[in-house]
Amino acid sequence: MTQKARLVGPDVTRAVALLGVVVMNYHGYLNGSNAIARPHSTWAQSLFDPWTGVLATRFAATFVTVAGIGITLLTERGRLGGNREAISADRWRLARRGLLLYAGGFILDWIWPGTILFYYGAFFLIGALLFTLRVRWLALIGSTAALASAALHIWAAAGKRDGHDVRWLVAPDTLSHRSPRGLLFDTFFNGTHPVLPWIAFLCVGIVTGRSVRRLPRQVLIPAGIGLTAFSYLLNYFGTRGIVDPVRLVALSTHPFVGGLLYTVGAIGTSLVAYCTISWIAERFVDALAVRTLALAGRTTLSIYILHVLVFNEVVHQRHWITANGLGTALLFALVFWINAVLLATWWQTFLGQPPLERIYRRFGG
Repeated sequence: MTQKARLVGPDVTRAVALLGVVVMNYHGYLNGSNAIARPHSTWAQSLFDPWTGVLATRFAATFVTVAGIGITLLTERGRLGGNREAISADRWRLARRGLLLYAGGFILDWIWPGTILFYYGAFFLIGALLFTLRVRWLALIGSTAALASAALHIWAAAGKRDGHDVRWLVAPDTLSHRSPRGLLFDTFFNGTHPVLPWIAFLCVGIVTGRSVRRLPRQVLIPAGIGLTAFSYLLNYFGTRGIVDPVRLVALSTHPFVGGLLYTVGAIGTSLVAYCTISWIAERFVDALAVRTLALAGRTTLSIYILHVLVFNEVVHQRHWITANGLGTALLFALVFWINAVLLATWWQTFLGQPPLERIYRRFGG
């Protein structure tokens, strides 16, 4: 596999995953509580429910998995060569990038609550410590994070059932209180993309990145499908007729419950998405569509920030778009994403690296 083909897979996957992130964000922020699927909702409304739907946070989880792959590719030379100076430089590079994203994301959270950006920064900070570990240690850390998240949510559900106040643990309060404890708890447990269990996706990505040249897609795709199917089947049969909140939490596939079945299923969909998209991208590496998406995948920071600014300008300031249901949100997201991809391609072709990426690289190295 050529270096060009090796890098195009993560770039294209990142661009496609960002489309899903924009779709879910625009639907949720535009339609609010009306975006929640109800018993009479159509299959599309249930599918695109930003909080409990099948696609809820799946694109963001894929994004984090690809971040792990990117960390491996970025640090591979020093790690494989056993060069301590290079490894140290890579650690500081990832730490600086993570710190910048964490601080910038915290500021962005004031106008776009629930942004993944500052969690993404936390993942890079943790990734700076993980990238040299052996596969068995990465598997242990990822598994521990998933199990710890599930255990904490089960414990909280039991406490709530028994009449105890557990809001201090499960209710995100960074936006309302801006306290150090709120920031810590949101980052690690009760935020929208918390370290527990999301660091498991990063660990899966780091391990996958080490096999990019010889990625066993014929094994990973069926395995990913199997993991996802297993999680939903166990949820379906394990919760039928059950009213006990503890058992419902333990077997939940909802992303904001942080249960084990959600983590397992999201790992499965992330692997399927990456393996499928990267295979197509490598197969047609010189195609115009692939080259365009690859360029967009290298400017996802700019596109992500831009999707926030465009939404606030078009919806909140000018009121050109109002809450008219799923169709409006999907069209809005698709039109934005297509134009953002074209803009990213034009900018890099004629002007080079966009300003935000330039700042990010200069500060982070």
